[in-house]
Amino acid sequence: MTARSVLKELQSLGSEGTKKILMRHDAREPLFGVKVGDLKKIQKRIGVDHQLALDLYDTGNYDAMYLACLITDDEKMTKAQLRKWARQAYGGSLSGSTVPWVATGSSRGWDLALEWIDSPKDNLSAIGWSTLSSIAMVRPDDELELPKWRQLLRRVKREIHKAPNDTRYAMNGFIIAAGSGIAELFDEALSIAETVGEVFVDHGETSCQTPFAPDYLRKVQSMNRIGKKKKTAKC
Repeated sequence: MTARSVLKELQSLGSEGTKKILMRHDAREPLFGVKVGDLKKIQKRIGVDHQLALDLYDTGNYDAMYLACLITDDEKMTKAQLRKWARQAYGGSLSGSTVPWVATGSSRGWDLALEWIDSPKDNLSAIGWSTLSSIAMVRPDDELELPKWRQLLRRVKREIHKAPNDTRYAMNGFIIAAGSGIAELFDEALSIAETVGEVFVDHGETSCQTPFAPDYLRKVQSMNRIGKKKKTAKC
C-alpha cells in the first residue's frame, strides 16, 4: 500500500459535511473530510506501517496526517521526525491529540514535551502540554519524576491565564490529567485547579467547552478512578 493509494481511498470516503465540521475545528485544506471512524477502519486493516505513516504525513493532507499518527511505530520516531511532525501540526486534533499521542508512545516524548512547552509558538506549546497530559495518563507513577511534575503544576498555576489560547486549553487539561492519572498529585492538582478557577478559551464556531478542572477532578474521584492508567494514549 502506498500513500497515493491511501489518498485515493480517503478521497472516496470524504464528505463536505464532515469537511465543514473539521474546518470549524481548525483543520484546513487540503483535506477530504473523512470521519474518524472510517480512519480507524483503515488503521485496523493496515496495522502498523511506519514508512507509510511518514509518507502520509508528508502529504500535508489533514485526513492523511491524522491516519499517519494512528499507524506509525511511535518508538521508531526520531527526535527530528517528532519535531517535524509537531511543527507541521498546525491545530485541531493534530496538535491537540494525535501528535501528542505519538510523542507519548516514544521514549523521546518526555524530553521533547519539556522542549515544546517553552516554545513561543502556541501550537508547539500546546502540543507539549498535551503530551505531558497523555504521559500522566499512560506511564506508571514509578517512571515519573514527581518533583518535576509538581514544578509543572506550579508553573501552570502561575502562567495559565496569560498563556495563548491553545496553550491555555492544554494547560487546563494538564491539571486534570496530572491529578487524575498520578494519584499522589491529586490533592495538589485539585488545590491548584480551585485557585486557577474558570479558564476562558476561544473555541471559535464550535460547541466545544473548556472543562472546569475542579469539578472534573472530583468527578473522577467519585468514580474511584484516580491513578487509573490507560494502556495507550491513542484512542
